[in-house]
Amino acid sequence: MKKLLLAASLLMAAALTARSASTGTTDTPKPSLPAVKITGNITLTGKMDDPLWLQAMPVELNWEIMPGENIPAKQRTTAWMLYNNDYLYFGFRCYDTLPSAIRANLSDRDKMFGDDFVVVSIDTYNNYQKGLEFAVNPHGIQGDLIMMGSGNEDPSYDMVWHSAASLDEEGWIAEMAIPFSVFSFNSAEIQDWTITLCRSMPRDSRYLLSWTTLDRNNPSWLGQGGLLKGLEGIKPGKSLSFLPYVMLEQKGERNDVADPDSPMDQSKLKARVGGGITYSPGPNTTINAVINPDFSQIESDAGQISVNSTFALYYPEKRPFFMSGMDLLQTPMYYTRTINNPLFAAKINGKAGKLSYLALAADDRNTSVIVPGEEQSNTVTTEERSYAGVARIRYDMGNENFFGTMFLNRNFSEAHNYLGGLDWNLKFWKNWYFQGELFLSHTKEINNTELFSNTREFGSTGYDAAFNGEKYYGTGMHLALMKAGRKYNLTLVQNNFSPTYQTYNGMFPEVNSRSSYMSHRYTFHINKKFIQRIRLSSTASLGYNYDGVFKEFNVQPSVYVSMIGQTSLFYSYMPVNQERFRDVLFKGVNRSQFMVETTPVKGVNVSFSGSAGKYIRRSSNPELGKGYSFDTELSLEPTSWLKTSFSWSTARLESIDSGDEFYNGHIFRNVTTVQFTRKLFIRGIGEYNTFDNSFNIYPLVSYKFNAFTMFCAGMTQDYLEYNLDDTNMYRTTGHQYFVKLQYLFNL
Repeated sequence: MKKLLLAASLLMAAALTARSASTGTTDTPKPSLPAVKITGNITLTGKMDDPLWLQAMPVELNWEIMPGENIPAKQRTTAWMLYNNDYLYFGFRCYDTLPSAIRANLSDRDKMFGDDFVVVSIDTYNNYQKGLEFAVNPHGIQGDLIMMGSGNEDPSYDMVWHSAASLDEEGWIAEMAIPFSVFSFNSAEIQDWTITLCRSMPRDSRYLLSWTTLDRNNPSWLGQGGLLKGLEGIKPGKSLSFLPYVMLEQKGERNDVADPDSPMDQSKLKARVGGGITYSPGPNTTINAVINPDFSQIESDAGQISVNSTFALYYPEKRPFFMSGMDLLQTPMYYTRTINNPLFAAKINGKAGKLSYLALAADDRNTSVIVPGEEQSNTVTTEERSYAGVARIRYDMGNENFFGTMFLNRNFSEAHNYLGGLDWNLKFWKNWYFQGELFLSHTKEINNTELFSNTREFGSTGYDAAFNGEKYYGTGMHLALMKAGRKYNLTLVQNNFSPTYQTYNGMFPEVNSRSSYMSHRYTFHINKKFIQRIRLSSTASLGYNYDGVFKEFNVQPSVYVSMIGQTSLFYSYMPVNQERFRDVLFKGVNRSQFMVETTPVKGVNVSFSGSAGKYIRRSSNPELGKGYSFDTELSLEPTSWLKTSFSWSTARLESIDSGDEFYNGHIFRNVTTVQFTRKLFIRGIGEYNTFDNSFNIYPLVSYKFNAFTMFCAGMTQDYLEYNLDDTNMYRTTGHQYFVKLQYLFNL
């Protein structure tokens, strides 16, 4: 409790400092682009041949901001902007003295960021907390993202807008029509919005050309945009949309996976229906609800090596309902994939003045719970029905500063987990940040040890992990002080999470920990013929548990080099690494980490990363071993309509003392996509895992009219290797066949 009071005092002091310094970027004059209003709609052809474009005022993207630093752009780019009562229109003429070098591929939406593209970023509130980004490649393929004030981008956000593009002998042209209905904004009659206009050109380097310059001592990308001035009379009004789907599916599952001769339980061909509704009563509020959602068309997760990991693995969220509007919940305290199979879910998010808010509720038919611990966690998937909820409020003070509060709950019939807390981001002295989260949890376990019987203890609290109906409180604290500069970056972090801290709605596997972290980073901006920049870093971490027992200490210097050919190199070494596991203190757990990534020619990308050295064998009888873990991927785009990627992950560990091999395995994965048109593609995924002797195939055919209207058909086939009569054979363990139609009705 004393630490929480101290953190609160620091918070108040920092708030006063931040308030006095919060005008940083807002006092700097910004370049502006007058908004020109038209009557009528522009016809998008990808050639900017509609006469209405003649009314627009051109603006030049004169600056190369990466890898060069505000130097004259190597290619000319001109942009235009118009609007009417319904749409924002942007046009780009991208000149290129070598048109054959332009990288343009047909792909699914949001899969075009390796190509040439233009992008518009828009912050309607001018508070630099969140911006919407709209990107188009030379074939008109769309990409849309959310940009956070920190500069992080989330490509999972999808919107319905329009685009067209074409290639010609002078380069290429792109057009965008963005409806005002996708934006949230205030009700002022005349508005000014912060915008950035950029062009990305991957050549020997990835060149980024911009309308405005970029001060690398200011980490706020959004805060350095220009102003679109004088938007007048724009009123999105109310909107209502329905997204129903109908699906036919047939499933099969082997009765006993351990027995290859056990029968397959085959379901009959079933029809499944469901869908969603979205209602916007005004420009600042959106309500979403889904009933019996289906996510069968979502790309499968790539396999991860978990053979020597004692903590639950993180998998990114890919389901549309849970991804939209989640910019307010960028925290490990909330992990939507714990909502496994919802029957119903609803969400409301919006903004009222300086207050942003979000509330979500879900009725989950199969509940997944992460039970954390000091040295291991467990993921327990049950047939228990639960109700999950989250409430979030954030007060935006401008210039990236905010205070927020959050409440999470997971309720079972006779159990629950509640989590409440405060969080903040305070910016001061232009490029310093003080961030933090304070949380209090209360858990009442499920009283059913048949679901989970592991009696490992939560520190010395007297409580254990088994589902035996115990009740307990837990506390969590995350504090970070950061400096983000052009050359020098500093990060100081303190994390305290008590032994009984839990979040059934989150992804927080490690508790009973007091850890300190420090990072220094210095960047040399060289921008010479072969080397663009060199970054030297050093990190150190120190950890104890809540009983004062030393847990870990490590130091890790590293070097990163960015070169021509879109090539980057990374290497680090741990000269000091001590860790206590299962009451055994291991010293000299030294190892190297590395990464190489390159795009040497058009249509080829290669990456190779991994680590090698000493590792702890994390078992009931731990010991020190030597080995490696490698990941490599080769992506090829031999034509504009074909893309295939091959990945290989491998890990090996053997005893230092005896030389006995603990494990040695591989995961092979291929993803191949044939894109016939902007809307129609075939995708095949195959994965072979020698760690569990499994083989999986996931083919999919999809016709995607827009981000939400689609027709798809696919299947999953899961195989397992069995030893039958001294012969290794693969037998099917499960499958699913499905055909799905989903259609967006906008009213």
